Amino acid sequence: MTDPSSDKFTHPQNQVILSHFQTQALVGRDVPSVMPLSTDLGLSLVQVERTSSGWRLPNGEIISFAQIQIINDDKNSCFLFVDEQLHKVEAFSEITYRYYSLMPTEKAPTMLISGIPMHRIKNTTPDKDTTQKIRALGKPYGIILDTSTGLGYTAIQAAKTADKVITVEFDPTVIDICKLNPWSRPLFTNPKIYKVIGDSAMLTEVFQDGSFNAIIHDPPTFQIAGDLYAKSLYQTFYRILKEKGRMFHYIGNPDSRSGATVGRGVVARLESVGFSVKPKVSAFGVLAKK
Repeated sequence: MTDPSSDKFTHPQNQVILSHFQTQALVGRDVPSVMPLSTDLGLSLVQVERTSSGWRLPNGEIISFAQIQIINDDKNSCFLFVDEQLHKVEAFSEITYRYYSLMPTEKAPTMLISGIPMHRIKNTTPDKDTTQKIRALGKPYGIILDTSTGLGYTAIQAAKTADKVITVEFDPTVIDICKLNPWSRPLFTNPKIYKVIGDSAMLTEVFQDGSFNAIIHDPPTFQIAGDLYAKSLYQTFYRILKEKGRMFHYIGNPDSRSGATVGRGVVARLESVGFSVKPKVSAFGVLAKK
């Protein structure tokens, strides 16, 4: 199992990371001897050259045909290629006792948490999913609180227009996975993004009244993190939002039984603390205004 905290896995810009979406084009009878290949999960392209044993990368290393077959056979995994060895991007957390892995899509990858995707991937991709959440919130400006970092996509998109984004992640292992994900790089390079490790349900209590222009609340499922759906937390959110501040709260598929049940409870609790609430069906959540 890959140890994402290892020193040789801490510089994403120098890493080769692949999934079957990139390597499937390298297999076939009529494949040219020189091919374009993305070594950062679709963000850019390099030229690779076929040899008798595999494909030569720009750094001179050769990824073998057998290794390419391993990647192509595993549709749910991303692989680091380091020192001509494959390492699946995965980690087990001693804090939450959950297993995390990076799962490829046609665009940005998602993270599997004990086998469950943390983004919507049916008929969409994680980057599009994030865009819908930001649109549901409205253009982020001023100071934004992102209560669940995950792969950082929400914080990254919000920081494009906001002055400052404070993003909170409970499990440091998730940040380790982020360090390996090319799509998460701005999380570490954008000076407007401030990363905090801790429990959002507790950390938000320390913020002063009216600290934030907006909050993006995209918690894990109610079954995993019920405290992030509590009335007491919503009261804190109401307090730390500026007047006329707004919050997007992701809930889940409103057409599913669990999504509908959780959604009704969320709306009732948000309204009970003073929010006005509007459904945002396409983003699988609600917009709460102070």
